[in-house]
Amino acid sequence: MAGTDTPDTPKLLPDAVHETVQPGTALLRLATTQSREGILDGAWWPRSRDIGAELPGLVTALTRHLGPVLRVGLDASAWEALPTRLTVGDRIVHIDSFPIGDDTVLITRGDRDYFSLLVVPPETSPAAARAAMGRAVRADNVARARQILIDTATGGARQSPVQSPRTGRDRGQPA
Repeated sequence: MAGTDTPDTPKLLPDAVHETVQPGTALLRLATTQSREGILDGAWWPRSRDIGAELPGLVTALTRHLGPVLRVGLDASAWEALPTRLTVGDRIVHIDSFPIGDDTVLITRGDRDYFSLLVVPPETSPAAARAAMGRAVRADNVARARQILIDTATGGARQSPVQSPRTGRDRGQPA
């Protein structure tokens, strides 16, 4: 584990686990501590709000490091056309919609084993995204996702609302 020789070093995974999910797409970082004392367990920087394009790579990478992912919880207002399930490889992953905010994704592995990941907005600059992801995976982090995004100048939330493909209106806007 990184940082075990020097107690002042943040406890981050080795560079090999700070990986691009697919070249030119999302970046994933996970926390290393067994105790999971921090508020967040990792961070994800998708390149778009298209969940069908972004989620399979995330689930594949998480499965490699955590084991099979059963469910993913997202805020439907933050994503384009959120399905109720998605087939990734040979597994069906159920997708739950929660009003948790567009800055968090909840991953379920097993019956009661949850992981909370910071979601860095796709339009974030690389420097701000690196800062936000680095802070989210620190073992001693106690800041919530929204605060990390505000503190690292990522904007803290989506810059523009997701529009419904059917109506062209912003999601959440009355018909």
